[in-house]
Amino acid sequence: MAVPFRRHIVVSVIVNLYPCLHLETLEKDRGNPMYLGLEDPQCSLFCTKVGEEPVLQVNKRNINCLYHSPEPEKPFLFYHNKVGNTSTFESVAFPGWFVASDSTGESSVFMTQEVGKTYVTAFVLTTLS
Repeated sequence: MAVPFRRHIVVSVIVNLYPCLHLETLEKDRGNPMYLGLEDPQCSLFCTKVGEEPVLQVNKRNINCLYHSPEPEKPFLFYHNKVGNTSTFESVAFPGWFVASDSTGESSVFMTQEVGKTYVTAFVLTTLS
C-alpha cells in the first residue's frame, strides 16, 4: 500500500504475498517470485498488456488457487526483491516493469520501467500479527 500524503482519501488494503512453488521454471537470481493477493475482496494482482504497455489489473482469482496451481501463472507473478527495509515487485511476464505509485498518492498502483526515478517503486512492507 502506498499512502504518502493523502491518507484520508486512500482506502487501504491488505496484500498477501504467496511464494511460487515452481522455482525451477522461472529465471534464477531475479528475486523471489510471489503472487500478490488482496484480502478484501479476495482477488489477485496481475500484469497484462493493453495496447503497447503492460498494465496492472485486479483479477477475481483467489491467491490460494494460484499458489496451488500445477504450474506457475506468470501474469500473476512478481519478482520480490528486498533492499534494507524496502521491497520492489517486478513483473515475471514483463521483465523490467515494476509495480509503482506516484509520489502524491493521487493515483492507484500501476506498472513502470522508471525504477527509482519519477515514481515510487520501493515499498515498505509491514507484517500484521
